[in-house]
Amino acid sequence: MNVRTALTPGEQVGGALREIAAGAVAEPLDILNDPARDPTTKVHDIRRALKRWRALLRMLKPHLRDSSEALRIQARDLARRLTVARDAQSAIDALNDAAEACNGLLIALPARTLASVQGRLAELRAENERNIWTDDIQRDLTDYLNAAAAQVSQWDLDGLSFSDLADMLTTTYRRARKTMPDDWATAEGERLHDLRRRVVEHRYQMELVEPLWPRVGRIWVDEAQRLRTRLGKYQDLEMLAAKVQPRQPLARWRSKLMPVIAHRQAEHVEAARRLATRLFAETPRGFRRRLNALWDAQTDD
Repeated sequence: MNVRTALTPGEQVGGALREIAAGAVAEPLDILNDPARDPTTKVHDIRRALKRWRALLRMLKPHLRDSSEALRIQARDLARRLTVARDAQSAIDALNDAAEACNGLLIALPARTLASVQGRLAELRAENERNIWTDDIQRDLTDYLNAAAAQVSQWDLDGLSFSDLADMLTTTYRRARKTMPDDWATAEGERLHDLRRRVVEHRYQMELVEPLWPRVGRIWVDEAQRLRTRLGKYQDLEMLAAKVQPRQPLARWRSKLMPVIAHRQAEHVEAARRLATRLFAETPRGFRRRLNALWDAQTDD
């Protein structure tokens, strides 16, 4: 389905946000009911769609009071249940990413080791899908999304102005900016994970105003997505590292995997540092001023 993600300059902001939110709820429901998608693809696509929905809910929280927070928490809990089903695939992606990055280095994985680890992770993925992608989770998702759609249709957002939206976008921008590590080289995984969550919110929220300055807006969203991807790949490697700890499924390959993981994580952190420094260079006050100026410039005609 074609999901609306952005405002049209000059239109009534509250009504547009309600329409966009309705599409954000309808998208995962369509994915859930799509017979052409296999379980692995459905889990991935639904988790991604729920992130867009949760980013909207967090942004709109000041104007929806307790209802948005309850919806966001329920969506978060459902996403966490799906994360278990996605863990092994994320570990496979991380393994392939790290192995490719280390080709030609002394720490490169032998082909036989790579194939053995890939095979073990594929077994875990199949097991996870059987245990997680059940009738219960599919029913819970359906019930939640139908209930959320009904709530969205009742949202009273008609009084919202673009200035309100600019304030909400600036709040997320400020939170992401504050989460950036002072020292990227020694940043702990939890700090980078928190930054990734803020960047995901910022990335989806910025789609709302992309048409205000289409070329630059597209670049901004793309840069935020690149930062999200780098931080996500770092997190996937954290997940892979957890699986090589003692008594974990990949423990027997720990000595060969950990150097590869550490090397690739360092590369992702450095790339993330460069991206984040550019993306969040502007002060929050300057960011808000720019948004309002762009809206005014598009609507003066």
